Amino acid sequence: MLKVRAALPPPSGEVVDAYERHLRAERGLSPHTVRAYVGDAVSLLGYVHGLDVLGTGTPAQHELDVAGMRAWLAGQRSAGTGRTTLARRSAAARTFTAWAHRRGHLDSDPGARLVASRPQRKLPSVLRQDQADELMHAAETGAAQRDPVAMRDRVIVELLYATGIRVSELCGLDVDDVDRERRVLRVIGKGDKERTVPFGVPAQRAVVDWLTDGRPELATDKSPPALLVGARGGRMNATSVRRIVHDAIAAVPGAPDLGPHGLRHTAATHLLEGGADLRSVQELLGHATLATTQLYTHVTVERLRSVHDQAHPRS
Repeated sequence: MLKVRAALPPPSGEVVDAYERHLRAERGLSPHTVRAYVGDAVSLLGYVHGLDVLGTGTPAQHELDVAGMRAWLAGQRSAGTGRTTLARRSAAARTFTAWAHRRGHLDSDPGARLVASRPQRKLPSVLRQDQADELMHAAETGAAQRDPVAMRDRVIVELLYATGIRVSELCGLDVDDVDRERRVLRVIGKGDKERTVPFGVPAQRAVVDWLTDGRPELATDKSPPALLVGARGGRMNATSVRRIVHDAIAAVPGAPDLGPHGLRHTAATHLLEGGADLRSVQELLGHATLATTQLYTHVTVERLRSVHDQAHPRS
C-alpha cells in the first residue's frame, strides 16, 4: 500500500497522515494495528480515486459514499478475499469514515449505512490437556541441563500457557514486571491498557531458574531490562518466540500446528473446562468485550459433543 499511499492526491494523503497520528497518539493502538487500519483506509481512498488497488487492471473512480464502499468490498470478495478479512476491512473502513466525518473531512458518514459483514468464526485449534502436559514436561526436561537457551524457552511456553497473554505482551515484559513472590505479571496490552495476570507454581519455578541462572548467561552490559533476551543479549522479538513455540509443539505427537496464539487459545479453553467463569477469563486475556471471550465456550461445547459422540450409546 506504500505506492498507493504515495499516489493519493495531496488532500487525501494529508487526511491519511492525520488519521495515522490519531490512531497512534490519541487511541494508543499498537504499530501492527495502526498499519492495518491505515492500510485499509489507503486502499479505500485509492479505490475511489481510481487507483488499481485491487489489481484488476480496470480501475474506475467512485464517490466516497456507501455505494463506493460497497463496490470496494465487492471487488475484494470477487478477488477471493475471505469473509473474516472482509469483515475486518469493513469495520476498519467504517472506523475511518466516522473519524473523517467527526473531523470535518466528510460532510456525512457513509460508513454508518454500510451493513457489517459477518465474519466466519472458526473454532481455534487447541492442545488437549495431556498434550499441554507433555509440552511442559519436555520444556522442563530440556531446561534441566541448565542450558540458558533451553531455560529461556521453557519460560516462554510456561508463561504463554499459564497466563494466556499475547506474544507481543510477553516480549514487552521487563524483569520488574514479574512479581515472583505473588506470582503475577504486570502486562501492557492493546491500547496501552495495563492488567495484572497471575501464573502458577510451575511457571514460577521456570521464571526463578531463568532469572537466577539463565538470563545472567545471555544478558550483557548493553542488554535492555527485558525479561526475555536472545543469544546476543537483545530483547526477544515475536518472530523468534513464534519459531520457538512452533518447534516445541511440533515435537508433541499428534498435536496441531500451533504458535503462541494457539497457546493463548489453549489456556482460555482449559480455564473454562476447569470451571473458570467467562468474566474472569475475559479479564485475564485482556479482551475488550465479552463477545470475544465467548468464542471459547464454543470450543468447550464442541469438545463435549465429541466426547458424547464417542461415549454415549445413542449418540
